[in-house]
Amino acid sequence: MPLDAASPRTPPQGPPPGLPASDIALFDDDVLRDPYPAYAALRALGPVVWLSRYGMAMLTRHAEVKAALADWRSFSSAGGVTMNPRMNETLSGGLLCSDPPRHDALRRVIERPVAPRALNALRARVNAEAEALVARLCDQGEIDLMTDLAPHLPVSVVSDLVGLPEEGRERMLVWAPANFDCFGPEGPRTEAAFPIVGEMVDYAFTQCVPGKLKPGGWAQMIWDAAHAGEVALEDAPHMMNDYLGPALDTTIFATGWLFWLLSRHPAQWEALRANPAMIPAAINEAVRLRAPIQNFSRLVARDVEIGGRALPAGTRVVTSYGSANRCERRWEDPDAFDILRDGSEDHLGFGHGEHNCVGKNLARLEIRALLCALLPRVARIEPGPFALATNSVLHGLKSARVTLHPA
Repeated sequence: MPLDAASPRTPPQGPPPGLPASDIALFDDDVLRDPYPAYAALRALGPVVWLSRYGMAMLTRHAEVKAALADWRSFSSAGGVTMNPRMNETLSGGLLCSDPPRHDALRRVIERPVAPRALNALRARVNAEAEALVARLCDQGEIDLMTDLAPHLPVSVVSDLVGLPEEGRERMLVWAPANFDCFGPEGPRTEAAFPIVGEMVDYAFTQCVPGKLKPGGWAQMIWDAAHAGEVALEDAPHMMNDYLGPALDTTIFATGWLFWLLSRHPAQWEALRANPAMIPAAINEAVRLRAPIQNFSRLVARDVEIGGRALPAGTRVVTSYGSANRCERRWEDPDAFDILRDGSEDHLGFGHGEHNCVGKNLARLEIRALLCALLPRVARIEPGPFALATNSVLHGLKSARVTLHPA
């Protein structure tokens, strides 16, 4: 769909009978920057709450969000995973907005270069890049996590591996957050972001094509699969979105949050230094506590009951990863950062079910490489000033100054 042709607005439907309702302004800027008090209030109302301002139901608790993500027949991605019809139409038929069996065919191609076996071949390169970066940053001493540390591996290594054309690639860090801004409800934020997403779509269709892509790169692999008949040729440009947007900001924000949290919990940094085997748990706990993607959406495809509430077919549902990951019914003291927490791997920060994050193993590889490089060199990360980013569904730091004290 052309991005300059707005879809007609769909009037909000009324709440299904029996649902508690809230008028909370979940997508206002101040709430987006710190959504957790709002989530706690919504969880207290029930596992399913009607958001009156937006004409959508919200799944607030861990059990219900996880169940919905595992039930694609009832909670369809093909009906759209964003909260406005214009973006859902734009993404229609792509990996995010598809259900099995179509989803499975697209995903097999997209995840091929980021499957665990494929990533093993990248480990040495990622580790070497992380070591070189960390050596420079330790010499520098005072750094900004969000400009000096977190973006380096996704931008330098991943962009090269994807094999995108050099011209225009510098816009990726602008396109990625705009892409996610368009996932929210209709309003000024989505309207401002659509022209920027239009640039990304144009780049995918005009530049990410055979002859302009790096031979052997991940993007070229999509075209190779299309020519081999694994996916349709017309699908290939749409599939580029999965490398242009989600591979960047989600990993950057997850990285920033982990080191920001460790700077504020020095005892846990010391515990990691003493026992690096805890690195996977530390990554899981940071993603649980500060999920880089807070809210996605599903369309109820058939009448369904969840959390003891009936939702009729056609209901737009917010699946709140951010709220589910702070659910008091799943974790004790859920607002605390604790890398020794039992069950931290059960978080939903990487999604769940068919649409669990394609790039989660790559993200873990990059974050682990940075930790392994920093732990022996840095005795303490001293926190400084920070600022929060504002986005419809992404949750992250805009800046975070720290001082690296040498071991």
